[in-house]
Amino acid sequence: MKTCHQFASLRHEYEREIGYLHAHSELHAGSPAAKSSATQAKSTKARMARALSGHVGRCPECG
Repeated sequence: MKTCHQFASLRHEYEREIGYLHAHSELHAGSPAAKSSATQAKSTKARMARALSGHVGRCPECG
């Protein structure tokens, strides 16, 4: 599937945020902050999927 620059940029931004949350969760394993970061990473992943599928539906280059 060929995608546009905006799709790649949006995906990269979300993946970077998810990476930060996972790293924080691993660094502080066992703490309440780690559990919160892991939960936020899961919800961010779901938001990324929604945003990217919405983009593909609207973008003439991607869709």
